[in-house]
Amino acid sequence: MQSERAPACLYQEPDLVERTVRDFLTEEIDRVLIDSKEDHERTQKLVGQISKRSASKIALYKDTIPIFERFNIERQIEQTGQRKVGLPSGGEIVIDETEALISIDVNTGSHKNRGGDEKNVIYAVNLEAAAEAARQIRLRNLGGLIIIDFIDMKERRHRNAVYEKMVQEMSTDKAKNHILPISTLGIMQMTRQRQQESLSSNLYVDCPYCRGRGIVKSATTMSVELQRKLQAVARRLQLRNDGKEYSLRVLVHPSILERLRSEDAELLVRMEKLFGIKLAFRADLNYHVENFKIINAQTGEEYR
Repeated sequence: MQSERAPACLYQEPDLVERTVRDFLTEEIDRVLIDSKEDHERTQKLVGQISKRSASKIALYKDTIPIFERFNIERQIEQTGQRKVGLPSGGEIVIDETEALISIDVNTGSHKNRGGDEKNVIYAVNLEAAAEAARQIRLRNLGGLIIIDFIDMKERRHRNAVYEKMVQEMSTDKAKNHILPISTLGIMQMTRQRQQESLSSNLYVDCPYCRGRGIVKSATTMSVELQRKLQAVARRLQLRNDGKEYSLRVLVHPSILERLRSEDAELLVRMEKLFGIKLAFRADLNYHVENFKIINAQTGEEYR
């Protein structure tokens, strides 16, 4: 590469076909289906150079139904972006990614209503949760510090069994991981080697509506904020002392307007009388639920 002029490519990651052969075609794999004739032939050629016996595992998918639809792949990809993952017994795990760590919370869910010894029910749910958590960690390619909050187990043998189950499930993971025993509070700490970005980072971006918070202000909160702003604007106009009766037009999201017209109507009427102003509201679906605009009808001045 000394003869090359900068900038020059020093290394290029193999394409999807070569990465599949390199990373995923192991002894545990029984069959690889490829829906492209060209890629099928190329993959067979690559695998044949390494192991002729493994080349027989490469099959061409010829069905008229798209391969992702045939094996319900789209639905499975969609599930990897969901916070809640159901367990066979009716329990669930809730997965949240933060800057500092990954938290996985285990809930009994509908399992609470089932009969049987409570200790054994909790133990059974935690065993299922350990298996599913390990599966989701691999599927979502979660890395770094991972905290799993199991349902509290009183007996040490149950905590040890769930810990051993987790170690067993993670033993097949190619990424290096280290798991600590479950504490008396039901908390398991583990680390997993970061390998590229997590699946959610590749598939999703922060919601432009809530800016990645996952929550927005309630209609009640926005109503209070809007009323405070209206009072501030009304006082400012009142200080002008020019004898004019000002009209204010307010643009808000429909959900906020519904709140204003129902529960806060009397407060707004009282404000009009107190400051000698007229208020006119208009709903606009294009408005963010946390945004509003106040316009002076006489001057066109805007107050945000």
